[in-house]
Amino acid sequence: MSLKQKIIIIISVFLLAILPFSLYAFSWSNIEPYTLSLVLLCSFAALLLAHISIVKMRRYQLKLEQSEERLRLSLWGSGDELWDWKISSNELYRSSSWLNPVELQPKTEDFPPNRQLIHPQDLDRVSALLQEHFSGRTAYFEATYRIKTADDSWTWVLDRGKAVAFATDGKPSRMTGTLKNINLLKQTEEQLQLFARCLHNISDAVVICDTDFVILDVNPSFSQITGKSRQQVLQQRFELSLYPSRFMYDIRQKLSQSGSWKGEIQEQRPNGELYQAELAIDQIKDEQGNVSQYVAVFSDITERKLREAELSRLANSDTLTGLPNRAVFMQKLGDLVSHRSEHALLVFDLDNFKKINDSLGHELGDRLLCKLAERLTNHANYCDKLYRLGGDEFALLLEQTNDLAYITALAKELLGQINQPIQVHQHDLAITSSIGIVLFPDDGADPQALLRNADTAMYHAKSQGANRYLFFNDSMNKQAVKRLQIENLIRYGLKEDYFVVYYQPKMDIVSGHLVGMEALVRFITPKGGLISPASFIPVAEETGQIIEIGEVVLRKACRDVKTWIDQGLFHGRVAVNLSSRQFSLPFLCELIDDTLQQTELPSYHLELEITEGTVMQSPPQAIETMKKLRARGIHLAMDDFGTGYSSLAYLKQFPLNTLKIDKAFIDDMSNARGRNMVDTIMTIAHNLNLTVVAEGVEQSEQLDMLRKLRCDVIQGYYYSKPLSAADFSQFLQQQKQQRNRLNAVPIR
Repeated sequence: MSLKQKIIIIISVFLLAILPFSLYAFSWSNIEPYTLSLVLLCSFAALLLAHISIVKMRRYQLKLEQSEERLRLSLWGSGDELWDWKISSNELYRSSSWLNPVELQPKTEDFPPNRQLIHPQDLDRVSALLQEHFSGRTAYFEATYRIKTADDSWTWVLDRGKAVAFATDGKPSRMTGTLKNINLLKQTEEQLQLFARCLHNISDAVVICDTDFVILDVNPSFSQITGKSRQQVLQQRFELSLYPSRFMYDIRQKLSQSGSWKGEIQEQRPNGELYQAELAIDQIKDEQGNVSQYVAVFSDITERKLREAELSRLANSDTLTGLPNRAVFMQKLGDLVSHRSEHALLVFDLDNFKKINDSLGHELGDRLLCKLAERLTNHANYCDKLYRLGGDEFALLLEQTNDLAYITALAKELLGQINQPIQVHQHDLAITSSIGIVLFPDDGADPQALLRNADTAMYHAKSQGANRYLFFNDSMNKQAVKRLQIENLIRYGLKEDYFVVYYQPKMDIVSGHLVGMEALVRFITPKGGLISPASFIPVAEETGQIIEIGEVVLRKACRDVKTWIDQGLFHGRVAVNLSSRQFSLPFLCELIDDTLQQTELPSYHLELEITEGTVMQSPPQAIETMKKLRARGIHLAMDDFGTGYSSLAYLKQFPLNTLKIDKAFIDDMSNARGRNMVDTIMTIAHNLNLTVVAEGVEQSEQLDMLRKLRCDVIQGYYYSKPLSAADFSQFLQQQKQQRNRLNAVPIR
């Protein structure tokens, strides 16, 4: 209400108040009509004016009440509290409270007045802000802090206020403000800060673009990966510099269809360095479902790709030579077969490579393979066609050709390249090779058949001599099938115990008495009868089945001899052949110990025959093994002496007991040169204190000549062919009877 309105109401009330007194003071008779009318008119006017003023005052009060109600409802709806702090009297007034109200004392001496409820970590900051406002350095007081609620929990509030009255000394005497609960807002802010920190510290690059792919913001990892600063790329279009514009167009099309795109890309840094990244782009939509931004996230996968490439190289490359390995070869061969593409396959290995490994060491052998692979890959005809299948075996794939003239010329050239000397560790090695060749589709319908037939052809080439190549043919296949049948038959024979031991006597050349026997394996099947050792032993040697066969022969021979010893029929030694594979077993001595223990045969009744080819594969290792066997009381004999390449220097170091002369030398004794050869061998053996056994003696003339040459023991059909255990038992009985008759003849 204005001051004018207040004056009008006061005058009106005053006139109304004095009107009765005025009428009373003047009698009605003394009042002029004009005067009376004027008085009544003024009274009416005053009354009307008072009424109007009262009506206006009531309207004003109503508006004020409505305004106060709106303010109260707004504060209640907003959740804010009004507070009024009379600083001079330390009185604090609050207009409303929250659902979980803070507990404040209406009168307090604390500074700030709600000090006990403010979080200890926020108290100093709130006090400092309040002091700054009191000192006039800030126009308003504003602070966010945690305050304790009635349920002893902490909630975030926004406290705003201003000093509205001041004392005479200029210090604030009254301050009012609002207190707002911002706990949910603070939690949202903390989540946003957490997301911002994650975005800032994440190792992946993040790029935010508008709908036109103009970059709005990037995180620090973007600069680390791309080498571009944030300022360089803001408001620039997001592009992939190594790709055509069509590529980004396709990405946008994919985004419009599915809302996201993902793939691997390659990019270039400003310094020219290339890197690979895994890129994912997604749409960001607003509340109405319209695309508002795009976010691109990519990670540097350069190191991972390098590792994958290295793993792929290791998986697909031979670790020794670096050539594509067998897996890559089989995949390539399979692709050629599946596409029905004419091609030729050449498989080759090195002749006598095992001897190089055994004599010069595996390290030198590996180096030889590396040098050979390097030589061949540097040749234009082989550089992208060569594979290593394993060991010393390689393959050459010639695509889209079945030209026999070209293939033959290439095979000859390949043999010439391999045959050139290779210097390895100061050794000049001249190596030879054998090549097997197959043609698709003539020689096989699948990769396995092609490789198998190429191996067969190579095997036949090797059997014909060094440095040869052969094309596969049906006869080879028949032989390969026969070999496979023998291999399966050996396996079945071992399972069904079809291997038996025959014994050939060894006779003293002077007395004619039995001094020992040789155990010989025989393979007898119920349906096929006797299978020649010349048929199954080479296959068994190659497949490794000879090891199991040798164990069978050793065990049966020891068992039979122990039986004859217990029967008093025999007191000599049984000779058992050791194959090269058996002799190289690391547990050979333990195997023989177990066999002797199981059969209860004393070790001095056992003699092991070893070919000179076996011991010369690795003489130092052979000497070590032979010494271990001799230490057990086992006799050692060198079989087939003179047929290999024995060194006399090594011969004197071998701890042998016996030297056996091969049948070929005995058959050649009909001429002087042959007799001289046998004589020389015997002289060498006797000079080394070795017993000499002559094998294959069949004629009395041979016996007479051997007797003159001072041979010790003979073995052969002249006395007996190899006998089964039952027949040899009868032979022993006969020998015993002869000895008994001789012992019964009286001495004259």
